[in-house]
Amino acid sequence: MYSLDALMEELERRNPAQPEFIQAVREVLESVIDVVNDNPVYEKHRILERMTEPDRIYSFRVEWEDDEGNLQVNRGYRVQFNNAIGPYKGGLRFHSSVTLGSLKFLGFEQTLKNSLTTLPMGGGKGGSDFNPRGKSDAEILRFCRSFMTELQKYIGPDTDVPAGDIGVGAREIGFLYGQYKRIRGENTGVLTGKGLGYGGSLVRPEATGYGTMYFAKAMLEAKGESMKGKTVSLSGFGNVAWGAAVKATQLGAKVVTISGPDGYIYDKDGVGTPEKWAYMNNLRTSNNDVVAPYAKKFGAQFVAGKKPWEVPVDLAFPCAIQNELNLEDAKTLVTNGVKYVIETSNMGCTADAVTYFIHSRIPFAPGKAANAGGVAVSGLEMSQNAMHLSWSAEEVDEKLYSIMVKIHQACIAEGKQADGYVNYVKGANIAGFKKVADTMVQLGY
Repeated sequence: MYSLDALMEELERRNPAQPEFIQAVREVLESVIDVVNDNPVYEKHRILERMTEPDRIYSFRVEWEDDEGNLQVNRGYRVQFNNAIGPYKGGLRFHSSVTLGSLKFLGFEQTLKNSLTTLPMGGGKGGSDFNPRGKSDAEILRFCRSFMTELQKYIGPDTDVPAGDIGVGAREIGFLYGQYKRIRGENTGVLTGKGLGYGGSLVRPEATGYGTMYFAKAMLEAKGESMKGKTVSLSGFGNVAWGAAVKATQLGAKVVTISGPDGYIYDKDGVGTPEKWAYMNNLRTSNNDVVAPYAKKFGAQFVAGKKPWEVPVDLAFPCAIQNELNLEDAKTLVTNGVKYVIETSNMGCTADAVTYFIHSRIPFAPGKAANAGGVAVSGLEMSQNAMHLSWSAEEVDEKLYSIMVKIHQACIAEGKQADGYVNYVKGANIAGFKKVADTMVQLGY
């Protein structure tokens, strides 16, 4: 019989100074501990101990030359967390905040998220403390070549398939894939998020944002409601928020906020026109790190130095980065009448914020379920590469919608309580865990 406290004490001892990883694991173990204790085979096979320890971790030096001819040194990582149900799959993050602990948290989350998609993908994550912001294309190219020269030793289309993440967009994926081909002499689906001209999939840039709105749509429909006429708050302005704004508008909702490090935009008319989406897309693909100019261009309100959660809305979607929505933000949202909260960034809400939403009976979707659209379409890109096919945007979007509906159904099946409230956190954790755990047992791992 497992003790949650004893498990967490040992985990913290083995993983010091890794608070994000500890937070992610605690949330999952709180959900699945009873399931594990009710199933002796999981304890016999030490599933919890093994699922919380990565299969392997690679750390390597990345040397590159800046435009002034100075040698720069960064650190690169690849965390191959669990491949029980398929090749390791998870993004590469280039950002100064990248640490081993943050990548372990993301790899652990990715394992359960990929399980939820029903596609045969394991979990992994990687990246570097290199930040492409402010760097020239030539500097980013030199860095990517150096990074991939080492990373290519550990990846492959049936072994480990990285994708993009924060700081790794189409430009970086192109540079990385070019170096992989140069070294290996192969045209294989070893990366996803590729350009359409060399094996990429339609709908991939929008997929996370589209998917989170499809999940939200399913949540509302489960309660006999519709997205039409609902007000929506998004944080961030990047790839995810852009796709979410487009799909929310198509579903009949009005997006009234986006945000950046300088503050947030309140647009009472809605971030809902092709011109506004194009402007967001330009912010996403440029080195412009602020949203304030949006207000001047479109006659919206800019609120400096604050987050958008003070705006009264029906649905709130944290879309930027982990732990961006805290307990005080949660209380403000609930006081202002929020009806649903859909975590779209990875672990976008602090643990106490999540607890507050659940205790307040607010339907709350965790990121591992709601933001799975991105990796789902990455999995579809892998399938297209393997079959040497290219599906239409309509085909990919239809498959994405089907996957998100199935994830929602799995959360309902494992998370619906006797009083009718759906604990989506518990549902997602149990559903994702069971598939990985059962496979590990069946494989004799």
